[in-house]
Amino acid sequence: MTPFEPCSKFVGSERRKKSSLQEVKVAVVGAPGVGKSAVTVRFITKRYIGEYDHQGDMKYKHEALVDGEPVLFEILDTCPKHEDDLPSNEVLNWADGCLLVYAITDRISFNYIRKVKERICDMPVALVGNKGDMVHLRQVSTDEGDILAKDYECSFSEIATAEQVSQVADAFHELSREIVQSRKKNKQSLLDRMLGTGKSNAKLYSRGKSDSALPKDSSK
Repeated sequence: MTPFEPCSKFVGSERRKKSSLQEVKVAVVGAPGVGKSAVTVRFITKRYIGEYDHQGDMKYKHEALVDGEPVLFEILDTCPKHEDDLPSNEVLNWADGCLLVYAITDRISFNYIRKVKERICDMPVALVGNKGDMVHLRQVSTDEGDILAKDYECSFSEIATAEQVSQVADAFHELSREIVQSRKKNKQSLLDRMLGTGKSNAKLYSRGKSDSALPKDSSK
C-alpha cells in the first residue's frame, strides 16, 4: 500500500462532484462597440466597466447557479475588428451556444446579427439588445428584436448592462438552459437511432425504403 492510497476515496468523491457539474461553452458575438465585453464582465464580476481596449478574443471561466444547479461557464468574448468580420468556423465549432448581442442604438449592429445567424445552423442562441438605458438614441425597436428572435426560435431580452446585473445573468442562464436541453434532445435522438426506435426511422421504414435509399452522410 502506497502512502497515497488513503486519499482514493476523497479523489473519487471529487471526480463524482466534478462529473455532476454542467459545463457550457458560450461565445459572445456581436459587432464592434455593442458592449460584449461589458456584458461578459458584468456577468462574471457583477461590476460594470464601460471602456475596453481588447486587441483579440478573451476567454473566461465562471461558475454560477442556474435553477439551483452549478454550471461552469466557459465564455469567449469575441473581438471583431469591423462589421464584416464574422465569427470563424473555429469559434462556432468550439461553442455550445452563442449569445448574440446588438445595441438598440446601432442599426448596423442589428444587421450584423442577421449575417452571423446565417452561419449558425443547429446551435442554441439567445438574442440580446444591449444599451436599453439609452432609449433616446434608439434605432432598433423592441418589436424588431422580438420578431427576429421568433424567426430564430430563441429567447430575447433588452438589457441595460450599465444598470442591471440581473438582466445580464438572466440572458446567460437562459442560454445555458437551451444548451442543456439541446444536449438532452441530441442524446435521445442518438439513442433512438442506435435502437431503431426514433420517429424518423419509423417513418422511413413505413414507406418501404431500404437502407440504400437513405440519404448519404456528405461529411464522410
